[in-house]
Amino acid sequence: MQDDRWTVLLVRGHRDPVRQVSVTHTMLRRAGWVAGVGMLIAVVCAGIFGLGGFGHLQALGLAKQNTALVDELARLQAEVGALEGTIGSLQDREAELRAMAGLDPLDADVLAAGIGGPGSRTPESNPLAEVDADLGGQAFAIDYDIDALQRRARVLLESMSEAGDSLASQRELLMSRPTLFPTAGSLSSGYSKARMHPILNEILPHPGVDIAAPAGTPILAAGKGRVTRAGWVTGYGQTVEIDHGNGFTTLYAHASKLLVRSGQEVERGDVIAQVGRTGTATSTHLHYEVRQNGRQQNPLNFFLPGTFN
Repeated sequence: MQDDRWTVLLVRGHRDPVRQVSVTHTMLRRAGWVAGVGMLIAVVCAGIFGLGGFGHLQALGLAKQNTALVDELARLQAEVGALEGTIGSLQDREAELRAMAGLDPLDADVLAAGIGGPGSRTPESNPLAEVDADLGGQAFAIDYDIDALQRRARVLLESMSEAGDSLASQRELLMSRPTLFPTAGSLSSGYSKARMHPILNEILPHPGVDIAAPAGTPILAAGKGRVTRAGWVTGYGQTVEIDHGNGFTTLYAHASKLLVRSGQEVERGDVIAQVGRTGTATSTHLHYEVRQNGRQQNPLNFFLPGTFN
């Protein structure tokens, strides 16, 4: 049988004795297997510990991201709460404007602007719900609130615009309506369908009011409008007539001087003439008339309270 032994000489120094170790081929092969298995175990262990460390670091990173996301959601929720307060104040102001404009209050269903109902989104539809159900629910709630507030804001703005247009229209109508007392003086004769004429000495209607005032006292336009006559009228003397629109006209008679011309646009309170006694008059005064759709009206029914003596 062939000798399968290996002899290994071990030399430490030139003065030390030489040692020899004999090993068989089988022993070497077994030692190689042991070393290989040991290396394999070492590699596997290193891999396991390495992956565990990476996973731990990754978990720490995700935890920080999760905390930051929670904080951001809390901040957004606080801002939504503040915005709800602002929208609430806007809603109160909108209700006041509609009341001032004479409009009915906004219907609650209209203000809700179709929030909710069939086909609405659900918390599960939020992308975060796949990662974290709680965070997904919070994100959905914030998104829902913001959407609702945006819809309410749009409805309120449209309503306030409607109220503003109505108020502007009413202001234009108010400025045109003959509500201003036309001169600084006192009533000396009222509106009447039958009275004794002071000059003609017969019973005649008095289609306006007389306002006693010194000569030269400014005569004011009782409302916004356009001058349709500025000149002499028999019996009335120097006279101004104004068309205020919406069927209203006014007449200012017995003036000493006219300060406007026919076709001129005037604003409420503009000086249009001066008090005098031209035409059929016994003293300096303003004869003032109001017509609505061509029919004589009592001017006292149009003056604002507290604006005349």
